[in-house]
Amino acid sequence: MSLSRLYATKELLKKITFLNASRAITSASILSSNAPKPIQKHDFNRAVSEAEKIVGYPTSFLSLRWLLSDEIANVALHLRKLVGSNHPLLKTAKNLIYDGKSNMQAWGLIVLLISKAAGQSNDLLELEQDKSAGVLHSQRALAEITEMIRTSHLIHQGMVNLQTLKKSGNELASDSELIFGNKIALLGGDYLLGNACLQLAGLRNQELIELISSAVRDLAESNFIGDRDDENVALPSDPKCKIHIEDESPLEHFESTKDIDMSLILGHPEREWSFRHTLASGSLLGKSCQGTLKLAGQSEELQRHGYSFGKHLALAWQASMDLEPFRMQELPYNTSFSLISAPVLFQLDHDPSLYEEIKKGRKSVEEINYRKIHEAVLSGPGIEQTKELQRKHGQAAMDVLNEFPNCDARTALQNIIMAMQCL
Repeated sequence: MSLSRLYATKELLKKITFLNASRAITSASILSSNAPKPIQKHDFNRAVSEAEKIVGYPTSFLSLRWLLSDEIANVALHLRKLVGSNHPLLKTAKNLIYDGKSNMQAWGLIVLLISKAAGQSNDLLELEQDKSAGVLHSQRALAEITEMIRTSHLIHQGMVNLQTLKKSGNELASDSELIFGNKIALLGGDYLLGNACLQLAGLRNQELIELISSAVRDLAESNFIGDRDDENVALPSDPKCKIHIEDESPLEHFESTKDIDMSLILGHPEREWSFRHTLASGSLLGKSCQGTLKLAGQSEELQRHGYSFGKHLALAWQASMDLEPFRMQELPYNTSFSLISAPVLFQLDHDPSLYEEIKKGRKSVEEINYRKIHEAVLSGPGIEQTKELQRKHGQAAMDVLNEFPNCDARTALQNIIMAMQCL
């Protein structure tokens, strides 16, 4: 599909969700330079834009190419029926095409940049190389696969639980718009995930298939960590029930969750947060960066550096997103935020009595006074601890980058990390 088609489909989604474009990247600007320009004031959008020039095209449209293919274009048109229903799928659609600092759809760009920073083995066939972008065709395919998996997960997360576990299977009432939204979210997410699996199999690399498959497994397992309310919304663990341990540092390496004693994780703020989000995001980006270096024939040591870089970058990104609701002094009416975000977990560790308010949401999170929790977090140490958490993982990603050759791609990645810390 051509870039013009991609831009046209982007305009279609804007009309559907009543969004305004912040900017559009033309193919001329993309190909105008191969070197990243100095980033003044560490502007995130500009850091991503300059990085896209290095790999040759706007990678934030990778997943949209599949989402808006001929087979599913009609599904996007049906999104219009959800306008006014407050279905979470509308918010997901907005995040997919919004060019702002909260956009998580730059993961394909990260995979391509780390690919270009590491280079390729001399043993690879010349036909494998995309000389215009300085990466392999298989690495470009893996970048697309990564974004498709991530996007499918975000779309599936937009589904609404219309029944509690006890009432599951009963005939639903007249929530036709919510039911329709769930069907669209399920169809769209499954379509992307199915195409990702098909394209991954097409690479014909058994080790890579196992690696990315384990990342998909981690994504699924992240939804079964810790407490949840009757509507399956994640809740933090009771800080009063945590077991005292000498070393509360996060687990750096784990192959599977089945052999981990969860009592040593839940209730410990940094451990719980790191474990949840390593599964939910760090594993996919880390293993994609590891996999792209495997495709390039790089050493196992450099592949491990790739995994470490991707994981720490994803965690730094998540910490930045967790801070977003707490950048405002007063929470808008009828607004909620994640109760398992780092600021909330740190505040619960500082003031366990706050858990009494969260316990009200056992049946439904709508019973929780989010303003009260918001005010408590602003007055406590959770904000600064989360900023320190972001700096910690950002610096860890920076340290790993020093193991890669000095080049434009490495500079672009450093710019993105520095800009992220200024969000």
